Amino acid sequence: MKQFGVSPSDVETILITHLHGDHFSGIPFFILDSQLISRRTKPLIIAGPPGLEDRIHRAMEVLFPGLSQVEQRFRIEVTELPEDVTTKLGALLVTPELVVHASGAPAYALRVQILGKTIVYSGDTEWTDRLTKVADGADLFICEAYFYDKKIKFHLDYQTLLNHREEIDCKRIILTHMNEDMLGRVDSLGVEYAEDGKVIEL
Repeated sequence: MKQFGVSPSDVETILITHLHGDHFSGIPFFILDSQLISRRTKPLIIAGPPGLEDRIHRAMEVLFPGLSQVEQRFRIEVTELPEDVTTKLGALLVTPELVVHASGAPAYALRVQILGKTIVYSGDTEWTDRLTKVADGADLFICEAYFYDKKIKFHLDYQTLLNHREEIDCKRIILTHMNEDMLGRVDSLGVEYAEDGKVIEL
């Protein structure tokens, strides 16, 4: 974030799809930076599946013992999102859809509406028809494509996504969460994909 000139203090809301470390364990570092370096004063909303608040506190204690007990200079609002219910979080309307990924808690794809635009993120999941539901009519669908064509439980491959593309009624797809094989192929596939510093206009 800092490399690309994005201040942590400008972040109002953090959305979490599921409780695996590669998707939420940056939060203790973010909170520590906000307290000691960025000197944040405005509230921070963190929202995700049931169990989120407990998992954040435990991660904080593992990484920085005592951090969860420190009184912050800013308010932290942790919201655990119920499945298939639209929740207002500041300027966002967020609707979680249950997907197929084992993480010790519900795993979600998230549909986010703001300023007349709809952005959907698949999170981690194997193919499920729920992806067509959550991405219906979206301006942007950010979707996992971990493998190119290898099919494993709980993750999506590019070929499977391609096979279902006509079922997904969205304007645009950007691929993310790719392994080395996929990263080596994306330019030749002619697809849009996420990368650090990428700016997307809708």
